[in-house]
Order: sequence, then structure tokens, then C-alpha cells
Amino acid sequence: MELARRNAGLGRASSRGAMRVSAIATTPMTGRTPSQTGSAMTMTEKILASRSGGSAVKPGDNIWTKVDKLMTHDVCGPGTFGIFQKEFGENAQVWDNEKVVLIPDHYIFTADPRANRNVDILRDMAQKYNIKYFYDIQDRSDFKANPDYKGVCHVALAQEGHCKPGEVLFGTDSHTCNAGAFGQFATGVGNTDAGFILGTGKLLIKVPPTMRFLLEGEMPDYLLAKDLILQIIGEIGVAGATYKAMEFAGSAVESMNMDERMTICNMVVEAGGKNGVIAPDQTTFDYVKARTSEPFEPVYTDAGASFIDDYRWDVSKLEPLVAAPHSPDNRKLARECRDVKIDRVYIGSCTGGKTEDFLSAAKLFHRAKRQVKVPTYLVPATQKVWADVYTLPIPGCGGKTAAEIFDEAGCTTPAAPSCAACLGGPRDTFARMNEPEVCVSTTNRNFPGRMGHKEGQIYLASPYTAAASALRGYVTDPRDV
Repeated sequence: MELARRNAGLGRASSRGAMRVSAIATTPMTGRTPSQTGSAMTMTEKILASRSGGSAVKPGDNIWTKVDKLMTHDVCGPGTFGIFQKEFGENAQVWDNEKVVLIPDHYIFTADPRANRNVDILRDMAQKYNIKYFYDIQDRSDFKANPDYKGVCHVALAQEGHCKPGEVLFGTDSHTCNAGAFGQFATGVGNTDAGFILGTGKLLIKVPPTMRFLLEGEMPDYLLAKDLILQIIGEIGVAGATYKAMEFAGSAVESMNMDERMTICNMVVEAGGKNGVIAPDQTTFDYVKARTSEPFEPVYTDAGASFIDDYRWDVSKLEPLVAAPHSPDNRKLARECRDVKIDRVYIGSCTGGKTEDFLSAAKLFHRAKRQVKVPTYLVPATQKVWADVYTLPIPGCGGKTAAEIFDEAGCTTPAAPSCAACLGGPRDTFARMNEPEVCVSTTNRNFPGRMGHKEGQIYLASPYTAAASALRGYVTDPRDV
């Protein structure tokens, strides 16, 4: 009956332009997908097979996977080390001090003593276990005086060369899936699992089935990757990919730079996904090799691999989107929300605070040649992004940098790199919503209280839509400006 229900919708177009290409294919004798009866595997399955010592794995298998990197930050790091010490003993050593990455980023620029103590604990743990990669911050009054401090963990992982094709990365943050943009198996885990990894370098996981999303066609100049992932989440819902791998392919994805690919993979968890993944190519290799000399071995989905679901879009026919309060799958066309008055705009986070995000917003401000009508907060994800905002001349903008254009448009001065208001945080967090305001944001979640006040309303959007909305004071389709 379940197979019949799935196949009943085979090949039908959705209300928003998606074509569901195939449902799960089952062989009469075994009831398994082709990838379960043969050797063909998806990219996710091949990565996990390579790290589990087996020649093949299939969805549903419980396997021990070796871990290439473990990341933890100031929110979860103290708990992770606490569990490790409790279970393995005070004198135990971490399994590999060069495969653990500690990145303070969430509650950094605040006077809150508990938040600051968390960073102190990370510092103590880094010294105790001789952790090679600890991106410390000591002088909070001037982030530029801290050369080791990087900023938001997910973007910093990529920029510091920790994201490599074919590897397994776990992190104590749900948006660790960001690294799937590099053809890496990357997913979030809790403190208990992370504590176990600290002691053993491995983890027991279940192999997820894979959904494939083909994004074909030429991207219109008013769309960005954020619009595409909002389209997908709106199509399948916040539970539509629960414990599934989401594989993205097609000409539109292949034409993206790494910043845009990270935007796509970053938000798979908003659909319940276990991980997201994009096949590595020359764009990937150029990015990775510029940041690390460590070897890596990319893997690719086999031609005969099977997917539990297959979706296809012609991106040239899509329009700018927002996710209206209070869920990332509450998909609406930006032009359908033109009567929504807003109080502020926020451009930042691991999802929307990368170099490409700021350059895109700046281009729109430059073309519009207007001033913003609401406070517009800018929070670069990392020190590198902050420097790009101030130093990179934007093509077609008269040699101006993003910072110069933001200043002319009346935006706030770009803040110190961190997660800032994306996660709410202590009351003195930069740009936190301490009042029940309406915000257009390039962040990843819009649940009640996510950016501070529990009655605040957050419209998730691309940097183009966020910038256009700042100029109008209403939710605005970027084509309108």
C-alpha cells in the first residue's frame, strides 16, 4: 500500500514547480532498493562505507564510522568535555588532538559571565589536551587583535581547510551539515555522542537513505541559493527529509561558488535532513587546495544508485521567496508579502553572512542608489568575511567595496564576526530582538524567540530580498527595486 501511494504521484508537478521524478523502486523478491541488492551506492553511502571498513553499506545499516574531524564550540564544548572526562576518566586523552577543532563563536561579545566562562573552559580544555586547532578569543574589545579568533564555526571550518571531500565530520551544532557542500559527510551530534568521539574517534550511526534534488537551468539575476533551499524546504516540509541524506545536483548547482553551495547544504536540517551533500568538482578542489595541503579522496554517486525520492526544478522559472513566521517551511513568494511592514533587516549568520551574501546585498544597494528605511544590521560570519567586506572592490560598482556601499545606504557598521542575534543570546547581544519587532533576515530559523523576543516575527530571505526590503521598509521582491 505504501509503495502504491508513493507511485501514485510519480511524475506529477507540484503546485510550486517541482517535478517528483521517482518514488522508491522496489524489487518484487527482496523488497529492497537497487542499491541494496547490488553494489551501486550514493555519495553518502560511499563515504560511510569507506570509513566503516566495509565494501558496501545500505540505508538502515547500523555501522561504526571513523571520524575525520570533530568540531565543538562555546555552547556545547564544556558539556562535551565534561561527559568525556566523566566516562573516560580525568587522566584519559582525546583520541587525536589534531582532529578536534574548538571554535568559540556563539556567545562571544557579551558581558554575560556564564557565556564568558564557557570560553574559559574551552581554553582550559585546549591546554589540558593540547588541542591543535583552538581558535581562541581573549580580547573581546577588539576582535581584530585576536588573530586566532575566526568567527562562526561552520564558515570558519571551511575557510581553515577542515572541510574536505570524502571525509566524515561531526559537530555539536545542527548546522554542521554546512560542510556537505564539499562532498563531505557532515552532521550535528549531541554532547554525549561528541564526548564518545573524543575518547574513541568513532561513532555508531544508521546509514540514511538519500533524496536527490536536481536544480537545472540558468539562475535569474534576482535569485540566490537561499531562494532555492527555501523552495525545497517549502516543498517537502520541515519533516520531509527526517533522517535522510539530501543530495543536490544539476547545472544550477554546478555553476555556484562554494559560498552559495554552503547556503544550500546549511539548511538541510531545517527539513529534518541528516546531512546534505554536493558532488565535489574543480570549484571544490580549487577552494580546498587553497586552504590545506592535506590529501583527500573525493567520492561520487554511482550511476546505478537508487534514491528514496527524486525532485527536479527548472530554476529559471522560480521567483524570490521568503519563509514567513514561524517555520522555515512556511514558504511564500516575496511579492505576496508586500503589505508586511518591517522594523529591521539582519544580514549575517553561517547561512547568510558569507562574502557572497554581503557582495550580493551591496550590489543591490548600489544599483538602487537609495537609503535604507529601517535599521539594517550587518554581521560578517568570520574575520575573513569582515576583511572582504572592507577590501574587495565589487565589479560593476565603480570600484567601491561593500563597506562603502553599506555606509552610503545608511546601514549599521559591520559588527564583529560571530553568531550574534541569529541565536538570540544574552540581552546585550548585537542586534538581538529585545522587542516584538518584524525582521527580514538571512539566517536559517524563524521559530518564536529564535532571535530574541518570543513575539518577534522573522521572515527568512536571501540577501537580495533582505536588501530590497531594507530599502522599502516592507517585505520586498528584489525585482521591485
